[in-house]
Amino acid sequence: MFAAVAAVTIALIGMLAYGTAASLIRADAEGEFDDALQNLSRQLIVSAQESEEVQENRLSFLAPGSLDAQILGPDGSWARLLANQHETSSFHPASEDLEIARSEEPGVISQREIQVQDQAYRVGTVSLGEGRGAVQLLQQLSPIEQMIGRLATQILWVGLFVALCAASVGWLAGHRVTGRLVRLTEAAEYVSSTGRLDPVTTTRNGRGNGGTPGDGAGGPGVGPEEPGHDEVGRLTSAFNGMLARLARSKDEQRRLVQDAAHELRTPLTSLRTNVQVLGRVERLAPDARQRLFDDLQGETRELTVLVNELVGLATGDHEDETRSAVALAGIAERVATRARRRTGREVLVDADDSLVWGRPGALERAMSNPVENSAKFDPDGNGPIEIRVREGVVEVLDRGPGVDPDEIRHLFERFYRATVARGLPGSGLGLSMVYEIARDHGGEVFARNREGGGTVIGFALPPYRPTENEASAPTDAST
Repeated sequence: MFAAVAAVTIALIGMLAYGTAASLIRADAEGEFDDALQNLSRQLIVSAQESEEVQENRLSFLAPGSLDAQILGPDGSWARLLANQHETSSFHPASEDLEIARSEEPGVISQREIQVQDQAYRVGTVSLGEGRGAVQLLQQLSPIEQMIGRLATQILWVGLFVALCAASVGWLAGHRVTGRLVRLTEAAEYVSSTGRLDPVTTTRNGRGNGGTPGDGAGGPGVGPEEPGHDEVGRLTSAFNGMLARLARSKDEQRRLVQDAAHELRTPLTSLRTNVQVLGRVERLAPDARQRLFDDLQGETRELTVLVNELVGLATGDHEDETRSAVALAGIAERVATRARRRTGREVLVDADDSLVWGRPGALERAMSNPVENSAKFDPDGNGPIEIRVREGVVEVLDRGPGVDPDEIRHLFERFYRATVARGLPGSGLGLSMVYEIARDHGGEVFARNREGGGTVIGFALPPYRPTENEASAPTDAST
């Protein structure tokens, strides 16, 4: 298409250029001939008025170098002068030429075109006066037409060359663009047909290399060596980014399912055992029967909590919240009030007026989980649980049993439970949620043992600095 458009454009320009050049050349030749005839006519009139004889050597100067001049007698005979060295063929004068040659008035002009032996001429006849004959100027038209023909041939060859260059450039550009589109299509078809989201590589010839999951190779795809900055390059980068994100999402889902299956196996096994024991409940003593019911209720409760936390991680419901400026002090007060009601423990809040930009519900969950852990791991503790907020840094401090220093770096991993917590109820997902929420808000988590016993667990978020217009507006911290 690019070559066709270029060819049509070149053809139009070539035709326009040829038509203009041919018209100018013909007009210039005709103007030269007319000027020569007019000069000759004026010279003959002056010579007749001054009673001078017409000198043949003077006539040669009246004819330009591209013209021939000859004298035509009143009887039709002619004698060629050396005005030009062109070889012209004799021709029989027409009646109008003889009429001009026999005219009594000097400087009478007659002009016509003739064809002699496949040669075209323009003939101009000017009378000498007193019936003495006439002077004829001859202009050969064939060289002019040949020159115009050569011009047409040159324009044609130049046009063909430019069209060929345009076709080559168009083919290269089109092949480069469509080649990447073809590879994008192949990658999309590969993902659609196989469901695999492995990283993909592409060789220079556009064929993808197969691979196994995790080895950095896959089916047909778009290679990273030529993303470019045009629309197709941006599409390629977006497609590769989409594949990478889908692959990470699929890997996280697979890992979540595997971890969930591992964690669910224990409470389900316990429930199945207790259900089997229920079949012989009439044989149990009352205290054993009560312990069985209590065990069933506890396992059911733990299973419910675990499933809810798994659903929260899998669905990412917190991501649907609208982000806004959030006052951490308000969240800390709500978390503390709820913890006091549920656990009966003393929870102290020491918070400044820090603002962060984020999802209120998710941030409340991130602050609530460490508080619940502190109450759960130190149920008989006498010391208060403290929530401290300073410049976007949230710390939850307790006086619980603390954590082995070698285990602190694993606290925020999914389903990981410290040694001191393995005998207590829980799923090991609470702090991993804190990690995910903090990372989603551009922050980081931390954990350390507290001097004098206990732990400090929290997260740090970038503070939000409202503009002057926003500073006067109240921040809704109660939602």
